[in-house]
Amino acid sequence: MKIPFFRRSKIDSVMGYRIQEPRPTWLAACWLLIYLALPVLLLGTLVDLLIQAVTGYCSGFWCYL
Repeated sequence: MKIPFFRRSKIDSVMGYRIQEPRPTWLAACWLLIYLALPVLLLGTLVDLLIQAVTGYCSGFWCYL
């Protein structure tokens, strides 16, 4: 069984020029951070604020600053 997403396609050419394969870029890394890291950090911050509101004990990173 072949999975079409993971196989390499043949190198295409347009008017004799080879088209480069897609590669990771800095912009892709920035979007990855926005979509993955930012929500995790925000969720952790909200949990820390909730713990502090309920127990009165500061458990966040900013408590040590």
